[in-house]
Amino acid sequence: MRNLKLILASATVVIASACSRSIPETVPAEVMEKVFEEVKTPYKYGLVVSGHDGTATDSPSIFRKDGRWYMSYIVFDGKGYETWLAESADLLKWETLGRIMSFSDDGDWDQNQKAGYLALPDTRWGGSYGLERYEGKYWMSYLGGGKTGYEAGVLAPGMAFTTEDPSTAHEWDRLPAPVLSPKDEDAGWWDNRVIYKSSVIRDPKRLTGHPFVMFYNAKGDAERIGMAVSDDMEHWRRLGKDPALSHGDRGITGDAYLQRMGKLWVMFYFGFSWNEETAGKAWDSFACSYDLVHWTDWTGAPLIEPSEPFDSRYAHKPCMVKWKGVVYHFYCAVDDQDNRGIALATSRKME
Repeated sequence: MRNLKLILASATVVIASACSRSIPETVPAEVMEKVFEEVKTPYKYGLVVSGHDGTATDSPSIFRKDGRWYMSYIVFDGKGYETWLAESADLLKWETLGRIMSFSDDGDWDQNQKAGYLALPDTRWGGSYGLERYEGKYWMSYLGGGKTGYEAGVLAPGMAFTTEDPSTAHEWDRLPAPVLSPKDEDAGWWDNRVIYKSSVIRDPKRLTGHPFVMFYNAKGDAERIGMAVSDDMEHWRRLGKDPALSHGDRGITGDAYLQRMGKLWVMFYFGFSWNEETAGKAWDSFACSYDLVHWTDWTGAPLIEPSEPFDSRYAHKPCMVKWKGVVYHFYCAVDDQDNRGIALATSRKME
């Protein structure tokens, strides 16, 4: 019996290895071009969520429930980040509902920083955009920290959850400690200073060998996108010793947002100041993969870049939705006075 188990285990390894080799590591140029034509959004609609009493708004996450649209987004008031919720009937006009993660009591590891990003969305391009439950809970990853100020102190991802309706404004519960840290023993050369935004998806095919995958941007000498995996949404470990997506030894590659087009995964992200030509500039782009590990970068025109007074400094941090034939590209817009809000661009002109 023991020999039979060894034979079956060996066969499983061989089959898994053969399957992994059958998945292409590179996406052909013609496929990348088709993706660009599918997702491009040349028409800027304008700001849809602005600051509250002089605060800055940032990092939208979109979901749909009971025929309405909802957006979680983060608010910075000078002290730190909180996470808020807004509602819309048409993806164009938004009404704020209230906070879902607020500043908390002294002693919490994340008392002054809670920047949330909704987890386990329906990742199918043009799909339902609903949120999936796991273990009876809705989930949200977030950037947490205890110091006051803009991205101050040691920042790391935590996990929040709720058993209540995610379309209502209420405080989400949180795990008691970060799920990754730049101080971890296995922290790499590229993520050992700060870990920023995280994006958590469910992979039904377990291409990494795990059902839950986190893409996060972190800083070593520069800022890059890495991967972590989990089997239960609470315990996470890094996947690989190097970043999943990087652009040299300077600037930022960050804020991954994942969508699935059939067998193809598309990672929308933003770039900032990669080289002398792009110094001081921020824009949105994308990369594609068949296995969630090997990524082919789009090298053509940006999906969005500064062009209007409201986004004259930065146009970045994408959240993409396709609904009834229209692509909606939500992003963080920053003007020359450093006013920061959430703007929208679309694939066709909207009145």
